[in-house]
Amino acid sequence: MKALGVDISKLPPETFKRADFEVEEENWETVIMFLNMQTQWNIAYGGYVGLKYEVLLLKGGLFDLFKVEDRSKVLYGLQIMESTALKIINKEKK
Repeated sequence: MKALGVDISKLPPETFKRADFEVEEENWETVIMFLNMQTQWNIAYGGYVGLKYEVLLLKGGLFDLFKVEDRSKVLYGLQIMESTALKIINKEKK
């Protein structure tokens, strides 16, 4: 979060109830792809607006590079993670 410019000291304590978490095996590919996308955010005057999906989808993009077979499943998972991250990131900016 620090890399995204979020000052975690201003977030409510309940944000960090647990220092660890479990990822179901079927979601690992999505989590790894989200981590690979951590520097690929579109930013506007109001804050972060979303991930740069062209980095995933274009020929030679991350989906090709990491040989993602079920692209729809990973893309759907990324959108869920992205919407959650945006709520947290942009909440800090308000």
